[in-house]
Parts: sequence; structure tokens; C-alpha cells
Amino acid sequence: QVQLVESGGGLVQAGESLSVSCRASGSIFTIHDMGWYRQAPGKQRELVAGITTGGSTNYADSVKGRFTISRDNAKNMVSLQMNSLKPEDTAVYYCNLKIVRLVDMVRGDYWGKGTLVTVSS
Repeated sequence: QVQLVESGGGLVQAGESLSVSCRASGSIFTIHDMGWYRQAPGKQRELVAGITTGGSTNYADSVKGRFTISRDNAKNMVSLQMNSLKPEDTAVYYCNLKIVRLVDMVRGDYWGKGTLVTVSS
């Protein structure tokens, strides 16, 4: 079994910073791509940032220059540092990890339960 636990999130004012993290545990052989998605009320889930095994990153245009994704392979963790937050960044943020399980070497798509980020104006 594989478990994902997210931490961080909360309520901040516009212009402030916040960080969210996601740590995987359990039967893990290796983790390939990692990413953060978000879903605002009434909107579809969208990709915010992704990072490959090699460390290459990609960002949604709306967060470029403000958000930074990073990974710690030793801790099976992915983090998202969010600076200069705007009210439109308000959403539930979900981590997504492509994990190869140790028990059967099968790669699966795993999601965190989500953490709420609220940015007040």
C-alpha cells in the first residue's frame, strides 16, 4: 500500500507566502513524476506545477515566477512554495505522484486528499 499525506495550506492575505508539502510512504520502489494540481470552487482541476525524476519543472502560466516546485527523493516528498499569493490562487491543492510499488513493480497514479489554500484580498 501507498499513502500520501499533505501538509501546509491555510489562510493568508494577498501578497503573502505559503508552502504545501506531500510525503509518500509505504511500499515504494521509486517515484517518477510529481506534481501539484488545484481545484477552485466551480472549476475543473488544473495542473499548477510538475517536476520530473531529473528535476525538470513546468508551471502553469498563471503561477510562473511566483511558485516553485521541488522534490526530496530521499524523503519521497514534493513541495510547492507559493509567493506573492493572489485571491485567485484560492483552491484545494492536490499532490499527484507517479509511484512504482515495491511489492509488484507496478506504476500507479496516486493523489493526496487535498489541502485548502485561501487567499484573502
